[in-house]
Amino acid sequence: MSHVKPRDLYRWCKVRAEDLVGHPDRRVPFRLVRDSREMGLLMAEELVAVIAAKNLEGQPTRAIVPCGPTCWYAPFTDLVNSRGVSLRNLFVYHMDECLDWQGRLLPRNHPYNFRTFMEEHFYGGIQPALAVPESQRFWLLPSTADEIRKMLAEQPADIALGGWGQDGHVAYNQARRHPFSHVTLEDIANSTVRIQENNLDTILALAQRTFGSAYQFVPPMSITLGMRECLAARRIRVFSDTGAWKQTALRVALFSEPTPEYPMTLLQRHPDALITATLETARHPISEHPEWDLFGPSEPGA
Repeated sequence: MSHVKPRDLYRWCKVRAEDLVGHPDRRVPFRLVRDSREMGLLMAEELVAVIAAKNLEGQPTRAIVPCGPTCWYAPFTDLVNSRGVSLRNLFVYHMDECLDWQGRLLPRNHPYNFRTFMEEHFYGGIQPALAVPESQRFWLLPSTADEIRKMLAEQPADIALGGWGQDGHVAYNQARRHPFSHVTLEDIANSTVRIQENNLDTILALAQRTFGSAYQFVPPMSITLGMRECLAARRIRVFSDTGAWKQTALRVALFSEPTPEYPMTLLQRHPDALITATLETARHPISEHPEWDLFGPSEPGA
């Protein structure tokens, strides 16, 4: 059952993209950027700045890092290499991974094998003398779940980077829609590392994005950090440049009270969270069609 009232959602979706940043009803900090290039550079700069500052203090950096958005990997590599920023004291916690129907890892060259992608695009171009040691790359797997849960409970991340899904999921913290197993907002806020079935709408969104809507090829399960691990980070930065399938979740995150229907709304509780979206993602078709009437007259005969 929906926790967001349709008329409220309609009102939020009518707000023009250019009015989101300064909107008086906005509940969480928001940054609007022109395009993927600008967003990717900002995302890279955020992480490099944290690492450089911790290096100056002689302290390790602990970062929760996502697989995507893809626009930030090349700028990150360029900044690290050109500035000589050492990643030797960086501890990377990968936030999620896709699994097959039996909860097993995907083939190495499957497009949703996050480890393969990150090894090439996040780690691959860094100069060897600056690179993150292999022992400090914590891949979230069924076999490592308990260890990573314990590590992040003892030492929370300095920064959590990420994106969001069509239902506002951060990492793979999806809205739970099981007919017999309901969860509260506090349940989601306290959720921790787990293996789970992916929601049907997540599967359909990924099928459209990657496989020409062949939902049969989308991994049906995943392993994810919980919202507890993400919200415990000292700062949270989430980004999206993927347009239509993120537009409504963004409006809910900015304007709705926290709700288990959209886990991203829990960012409102964090003291240092920031949402960044490209103009394409911040737009909404409802805001661009004032002639649309989705509800009709409020009273018969009105």
